[in-house]
This record gives sequence, C-alpha cells and structure tokens, in this order.
Amino acid sequence: MNPEPRVLVVDDHPLAREGLRAVLADAGYDVVGVAADGLDAVTQAEALRPDVILMDVRLGNGIDGLEATRRITALKLPSRVLMLTLHDTPAYVRAALTAGASGYVLKDTAIEELRKAIDRALDDHVAVPLQLMTAAMRSPAAEQRPQDMVASLTEREREVLALVTSGLTNKAIARELAISPATVKIHVERIIAKLGVADRTQAAVLAARAAGAAELG
Repeated sequence: MNPEPRVLVVDDHPLAREGLRAVLADAGYDVVGVAADGLDAVTQAEALRPDVILMDVRLGNGIDGLEATRRITALKLPSRVLMLTLHDTPAYVRAALTAGASGYVLKDTAIEELRKAIDRALDDHVAVPLQLMTAAMRSPAAEQRPQDMVASLTEREREVLALVTSGLTNKAIARELAISPATVKIHVERIIAKLGVADRTQAAVLAARAAGAAELG
C-alpha cells in the first residue's frame, strides 16, 4: 500500500492552521510541516519537498500565497501547490494558475472533496471546481487580444501551444521537447485554463488568431 501524500500546510491563522493539520492527520495524511507566512512556506517547501502544499491565498505577513507559489514552482520541486482559501474570486483563480498552482479549493470543502483534489493534482490534472473555472473563463481576461493572452503564457507553455497548434499529440510533443507525456498534459491543462478556453482545439484556434493578428500588425 502506498503511503499517504506528505503535506505542508500554509495559513496565517493559528486556529485554521492547526485545525487543518488535525483534520488531515485524522484522514491519514502525513503533515510534515506548517507555515504561517509565504517566506516560511518557500523555505519549508525547499527543505521538506512535500508531495502537496496547501496554500492560503492571502497571508498576513510578507509575501502572499500567490507570490509564494510562484517562488516554489520556480524551484522546480516535485511538490504540487493547491490553493486552499475562503475567496472564490475568479481573478484569484486565474492568478493562482498563472503562478503555477495545480488547483484551487475552497475552505468549506468537505475532506473527501479535498482528498479528490489532492489526488487529481498528484495525477497531473488541474483541480478547480467547475463553477470557479467557469467563472474565471467568463472573466474580462477572455476579452483580451489573442496575442496578449498567448504572450501571458510561460515560454515553455508557448512552445507546447505551438506544437498543439501544429496538430501533435501529447506523446509527440513529449518526444519533441524531451519531457514526459505527464508533464505535457499538465502544461496543456494550464494553457487551457489560462486562455479561458474549453479544450486544446480552442486553444489552437486562439493561437492561430494571435499569430494572424501579429502578422497583420
């Protein structure tokens, strides 16, 4: 039997932090650390290399959860970051995915739903409730110029999107970029989320529109 994922909890409210630690421990998770601020979260993530980091969006001292997530993902750790917050704001969902988070979960979620989100993130899927993803896709970000939306992607995501637009499968993209198909899969899901489209076909269409606008410009 595989051990339960190792979890780092990040929350600036002591009661919330300790309460979540207790709930996770009761559910069988291995809570390897807790952090009260973003800088400590980055330090502990690098030292402990947990499987999952449950990160609040808004933290009282120093950097917030979004900036902490950017710094953690920049370290290329094996950890998956799940935002766990009270805020169901579409702008936060978009910012979290852009920062590299693997999911966005509300604090009123039942433990079984949180477990499903953790499992989904560990399987290299983006774990965001449908209603939040839908709200994010309906946001003003969808009204941006296609070329600006594509430019907001990371360099690697733009490389993957170009190959998706060329009609390559995830396996073919993995061979082309010398990365794993699982890594390609999560890149594609993040591209879809950031661009506010429904699937890879719509992402390719948007990329083509961006390229056409650039040529005309």
